[in-house]
Amino acid sequence: MNERGVYGFVVEKTAKKPQIKQAVEKMYGVKVVGVRTMRYAAKKKTRYTKAKIVSGYTNTFKKAIVQVAEGEIIDFYGEI
Repeated sequence: MNERGVYGFVVEKTAKKPQIKQAVEKMYGVKVVGVRTMRYAAKKKTRYTKAKIVSGYTNTFKKAIVQVAEGEIIDFYGEI
């Protein structure tokens, strides 16, 4: 999707779309056209050990799909 100018980010759970847009524009110096967000719920996980069964949940998180303007790219590995 990077060829079409679409990038994915894991963001803070309380972040709103305008905040995500401003942060990406400030960090990478690109013009953001659209932002789509998804919230992922915790999933129950069980692990069997020698002593007992350990149950718990995975972390919840929010993912943002950001589309930049035509012809602009985000170079993640440019500073390495």
